[in-house]
Amino acid sequence: MADERPHPHRISVGFHGGQVLALRLTDKGLDSLNKALERGGWHEAHSEDGVIRLNLGEVVYVRVESDEHRVGFGA
Repeated sequence: MADERPHPHRISVGFHGGQVLALRLTDKGLDSLNKALERGGWHEAHSEDGVIRLNLGEVVYVRVESDEHRVGFGA
């Protein structure tokens, strides 16, 4: 039987000052973060590694890695 759990999105959250936080979020968690970014303030993200409280006023970028799997050398 195949694993039917959705694979989490691997994201990086960059902050003023250069710090970067790597998270793995579900679709629901990523949607919630994106909506919260529009509002600002504090946000509680539920990642696979635990609950993270983010000050969204300090966030300068959110990078979502593509789902593509890469094997070998790129051209």
